[in-house]
Amino acid sequence: MLSFLGKRQTFCDGLHRRNFLKLGAFGTGLTLADMLRLQATAAPSNSLSSSGRPKSAIMVYLPGGPSHMDMYDLKPDAPSEFRGEFKPINTNVSGIQISEHFPMQAKMMDKMSIVRSLVANDEHSDSYVMTGFTEQVNRAAVQGQHPSFGSVMSRVRAGQSDIPPFVSLRGMSIGCEPGFLGVAHRAFTSEGTGLDNLRLRNGAAAKLDDRKNLLTSFDTIRRDIDKGTTMGGMDAFTGRAFDMISTGTVHKALDLKNEDPRVLDRYKNVEMFLKARRLVEAGVGCVTLSYGGWDTHSANFTTLKKQLPELDRGIANLIQDLHDRGMEDDVVTIVWGEFGRTPKINSSEAGRDHWSPAMSALVAGGGLKMGQVVGSTNARGEHPKDRPYKVPQMLATLYQAIGIDPSMTFQNGTGRPMYILDNRDPVSELL
Repeated sequence: MLSFLGKRQTFCDGLHRRNFLKLGAFGTGLTLADMLRLQATAAPSNSLSSSGRPKSAIMVYLPGGPSHMDMYDLKPDAPSEFRGEFKPINTNVSGIQISEHFPMQAKMMDKMSIVRSLVANDEHSDSYVMTGFTEQVNRAAVQGQHPSFGSVMSRVRAGQSDIPPFVSLRGMSIGCEPGFLGVAHRAFTSEGTGLDNLRLRNGAAAKLDDRKNLLTSFDTIRRDIDKGTTMGGMDAFTGRAFDMISTGTVHKALDLKNEDPRVLDRYKNVEMFLKARRLVEAGVGCVTLSYGGWDTHSANFTTLKKQLPELDRGIANLIQDLHDRGMEDDVVTIVWGEFGRTPKINSSEAGRDHWSPAMSALVAGGGLKMGQVVGSTNARGEHPKDRPYKVPQMLATLYQAIGIDPSMTFQNGTGRPMYILDNRDPVSELL
């Protein structure tokens, strides 16, 4: 079996979450070939960029709920118990200010846009921002729930390439689940032992050929048993499964040993952003990653002083690299968490608590309109003052950016057609 473990995270609700994915690997259970076979039932996507390549998405998730008041929506004129310790700085777009701890992003704001008027959901789960639905975090019932953004992309683009359409650099979570689309469209994860399963060890090529020949023999037996099915030689999907591993495209993208040392230095401590860029270059459709811990009920400013500069470097290098490679319209990137944090600082521990009425998101690329701020909050950052948008509307915008119609339907397990989103009106200013 392949067992890919995600990182263990603790939030303020006291729950420990370690997400995992187990797949059969060319043996009993669900094999990679089975996944590819199931994926081939979808029609091809028309979501191509002007360069002719399929568009991709990078979803940067900040777990725990990042503080909009200290990042992208500072309120310097608010009372001290609201505005906090950080000061805003000007960006290279007139009239737009962001946190003093984001100097690199400030120099390239013309390549990004901020949505300040998002309304979230008060739940410690990435499910809402990844699926658009506020379903219970219930792994036992997840097969009947709505699919994540990456799983929808996997379903729409099934069979187009040997490259996995959906890769998670943060393990599995409810937000990465395929729901009623089926296990074939789960995120492909690569942490821990997973990376080793993407490459052939020395001398393994001959063994791989032996295994391929063995499966060909099994397929011959299956043809004899199943008279109603035309096998037509070795199962094409089994062949693609072997090819995916033998070519090692994803492994090469994740292996940073041959990367330019100067690039590695730019991404020091934020290597996940570099891996995300390399994966979309390799042809992966959707990459999710997470950075930091943002559940700052206490020591909010102490924590953010450490994390914001690193996040700034990761985002700025990623966006600049995509531009330098001519991929700015091919890849849409979003940075957000599950909700914002209380505009008023709690008096006991200098922290900010959960706040769903308002949060911010940063978006870049994908052919969307950059260099702007969409919406605003009131003077104390408590709720949207204008242009309120809900999380599903932001997802609808991302779907449109990569060429997927957010009004598409897929059948659930009972054969009922289900919309991938219920609230499908996009953030019009970005289109």
